[in-house]
Amino acid sequence: MLFRNARIFTGNDETLLEGYDVLVADGRVAKIAKGIDVDAGWRVIDAEGRVMSPGFIDAHAHVMFQMSFPEAFGSDEFYWAYKATAAAETYLMNGFTTIRDVGGNTFSLKKNIDAGVVAGPRIYPSGPMISQTSGHSDHRQDCHKCAAILNEPSVPMKYHMVAVADGHDGVLVAVREAFRRGASQIKICTTGGTGSYADPLDVTQFLPGEVQAAVAAAKDWGTYVCTHAYHDEGIRRAVENGVKSVEHANLATESTLKMMKEQDIWLSPQVIVYTKHPLGYTEDQKAKHDEAYAGIDRMMATARKIGFQKIAFGTDIITDPELLQRANDEFRLRTKWFTPFEVMRQATALSGELLAMSGPRNPYKGKLGVIEEGALADILLIDGNPLDDIEVVTRPADTLHLIMKNGVVHKTALAR
Repeated sequence: MLFRNARIFTGNDETLLEGYDVLVADGRVAKIAKGIDVDAGWRVIDAEGRVMSPGFIDAHAHVMFQMSFPEAFGSDEFYWAYKATAAAETYLMNGFTTIRDVGGNTFSLKKNIDAGVVAGPRIYPSGPMISQTSGHSDHRQDCHKCAAILNEPSVPMKYHMVAVADGHDGVLVAVREAFRRGASQIKICTTGGTGSYADPLDVTQFLPGEVQAAVAAAKDWGTYVCTHAYHDEGIRRAVENGVKSVEHANLATESTLKMMKEQDIWLSPQVIVYTKHPLGYTEDQKAKHDEAYAGIDRMMATARKIGFQKIAFGTDIITDPELLQRANDEFRLRTKWFTPFEVMRQATALSGELLAMSGPRNPYKGKLGVIEEGALADILLIDGNPLDDIEVVTRPADTLHLIMKNGVVHKTALAR
């Protein structure tokens, strides 16, 4: 397939590349050059001046958690699977050709997407999000007894969406089990969270030795650990013990962000998820959610001020299929602190670099988030220039005129 007359956003360059053809073959960008000669049998696509972009990457997704809390706790695993299948197609039609799933039993969904059975993005699975007892993964109600001692898990634990582990040995088992299933990286929790019942935001979770156990096990598999963490102490405990990516960081202070920057730690923040209470939240959960939302502005402004570069793009949308339809509003929300180019780079090349940290556990062998020779052919054609007007990508149904993943066209609004 040969593309002509596109203005190319490479993922890294602020200036669009014009006057070049792009040849796609065998799922990759085979050649970028001027005036490529057409071979018989090639499909030629005239982009007519549209902007070509790498497929978007959501580096903080939860594709399995697209139902309200009451639905989640009252449904069987088949209901979860059908909801996730619908959500996967939503991600793809929003232009997200890749997601890093940071908590959920996505392994079977990933296999079926990769096999072409259902439509959806590439998935970098973490497997179950892992926390300590009383931590962010512990969704048991008061009617539940101790999960570790009496084997009485919550519904998300039962379906392996989350995991509760305590002590060095317990953490090793949980991490190794995730790798047994096919995890590309590991997600742990080192502070409280908004969606869990037992832990205020201010608590710090996992002792240093427990974090070290997760990191050591991941290192043996050639990959890395990311952590759910809101505040300084939880972030520092994670980073000091080998974690490479911090999710959220809403309440981080300047000194902690500087420490992360100096140590080449990834910052993986989200905005849109905090603009609305997830469905089914209790009043206590809503209060924690609001507290987390209140910290975003200062944290993002500080990251911009200190020149933090390793910033990934993510949405963290849970419980709400309607909000997932509007996931691309994340682009607009980030322009409060970053230029449209910076936001687009976060959603493409930078997040692609983060995914590549999975090393030999990377399920997709090739570069993502860029338009360059040899890269995987995840390509969008956009009606409008998001580097001038980021709002263009917030209307994907209207403005994404072509969505290609791995060289396969999943949507086209172009004249044939």
